[in-house]
Amino acid sequence: MPFVRSNSVDLCYETFGDPAGPTMLLIMGLGEQMTTWPDGFCAALAARGFHVIRFDNRDIGLSTWLDHLGDVDVPALFAGDLSSARYGLPDMAADTAGLIEALGVRRAHLVGVSMGGMIAQLVAAERPDLVASLASISSTTGDRSVGQTTLDDVSLLMPRPDADSAAAIAADVSLYRLIGSPGLEISEDDRVSSAAAKVRRAYHPAGTARQFAATVTAADRTPSLRMLKVPTVVIHGEADRLVDVSGGRATAAAVPGAELVLIPGMGHDLPEGVWGRIVDAIATNAARA
Repeated sequence: MPFVRSNSVDLCYETFGDPAGPTMLLIMGLGEQMTTWPDGFCAALAARGFHVIRFDNRDIGLSTWLDHLGDVDVPALFAGDLSSARYGLPDMAADTAGLIEALGVRRAHLVGVSMGGMIAQLVAAERPDLVASLASISSTTGDRSVGQTTLDDVSLLMPRPDADSAAAIAADVSLYRLIGSPGLEISEDDRVSSAAAKVRRAYHPAGTARQFAATVTAADRTPSLRMLKVPTVVIHGEADRLVDVSGGRATAAAVPGAELVLIPGMGHDLPEGVWGRIVDAIATNAARA
């Protein structure tokens, strides 16, 4: 896999489609590697004529791990003490902007899911010169009154540092049983296969904790979203338990002219049964640019 240097970190990336096509950059969510963007989903976007790029955010996958910054105090975070955060979403947005520039892309269509949606929103607000369009999926504005989880135990998001492969796979499967799409279920075999592939490729709980700290310390982006001028589509599952659909509604309400696409039965994942609708929404929005 190729790497690019951006904002003092090395980001691992992969491409799909014709390099001559307009660039579409996919930004993944908390603790998830770029491969959580399914190959078939990336191929479907590439079939629409886009040059699709997915990448590992800092501290996850094969991109730079920032263990030298120190661990986050996760129990303190859950208790409201944010002092152990090691970096913020603006740093991750700077990584993304630097990736676009390092690859020589003039302007990219940004597609972000969950934390990746937050990062995409920041890039669109802070570096509009690099952004052709914005698709925010399963995300929120940073306003604490919207988009809150309905999970009873948010600590389930944190992978265990002491877990062996079997335990790490089982924990990922259990998590996605909770936050996945109840109306669009995938098979248990597929869940296990997906989790095993993640663990084999890279398992880095400390990085997930630092990313989590970046999200919970993030400022409300609503004022910045109101200033956006790029074509924007907001996509959200009506059955999302991790980021309540109110987060998507608030994002669409904040961005002038944004389209809101709500998908019944979709949770906090990208089930194959809705790829067509999501790809259509993203491509239609990009065409507005």
